Amino acid sequence: MEKLKLNNGIEMPQLGFGVFQITDYDLCKQSVKNAFKIGYRLIDTAACYGNEKAVGDAIRESQLTREELFISSKVWIQKDGYEGTKQTFMKSLDNLQTDYIDLYLIHMPYGDYHGSWRALEELYKEGKIKAIGVCNFLADRLVDLILTHDIVPAINQMELHPFYQQKELKQVMLKYDIQMMAWAPFAEGNRGIFTDEQLQRIGSLYQKTPAQVILRWLRQNHIIAIPKSIHEDRMIQNYSIDDFELSQEDMLIIEKMDENKPLILEITALNEVYRLHGIQ
Repeated sequence: MEKLKLNNGIEMPQLGFGVFQITDYDLCKQSVKNAFKIGYRLIDTAACYGNEKAVGDAIRESQLTREELFISSKVWIQKDGYEGTKQTFMKSLDNLQTDYIDLYLIHMPYGDYHGSWRALEELYKEGKIKAIGVCNFLADRLVDLILTHDIVPAINQMELHPFYQQKELKQVMLKYDIQMMAWAPFAEGNRGIFTDEQLQRIGSLYQKTPAQVILRWLRQNHIIAIPKSIHEDRMIQNYSIDDFELSQEDMLIIEKMDENKPLILEITALNEVYRLHGIQ
């Protein structure tokens, strides 16, 4: 698996396995174990997903050493602030059954995220986190965080797919050497992305699916992706993107698909954030 070097020198796999909305314990654990068997080494979870324990048990039952894995998790907004973040992090360590987390993120730019960032900076300096970052931070909040603290985020995890490519935000992140990480790289199936004529046509050139074309497009744009599936055959397909390369023409076609607006989450609408994560 190809890796990217983050702004603190840590190397991170460019393709991982996400477990958002896999809430059943047994299903989540087996999905992660299947991911390990296929070759995935980056696993992305979060406190609010309610499945860190399943991920931790899958890790414990695997034959992999801790050093072979890259574990990413997030602190939820209901536990924001300095103390809440410290407490949530320790619970994540316990659930994941590890003494450090490779990447720990602030999940949303709400509440006392400055307090949360101070906690993350301390945990990073103590060696309990290898890299720290954020999720769903638009340019204004991201720059605000950068200018008021010591450590620049290594990652910003965003909704990013062919229909919403975050081009303006990527320019800001490039300035500060922050790596983009795409959640929902398949737009959660919206807008008929798996049957899109342009993606199908490109895929037919390489005997690949639209999903594989999207992941290859992200790979060639140096963007980390964390696709989710509970189906082992699709997990294998998603992982099999090393044996072809999109042409410049292919890349330009996909670039022109951008509509520059979210399909899944309007970050500025808190009620939408709660709806997406099933919180009343």
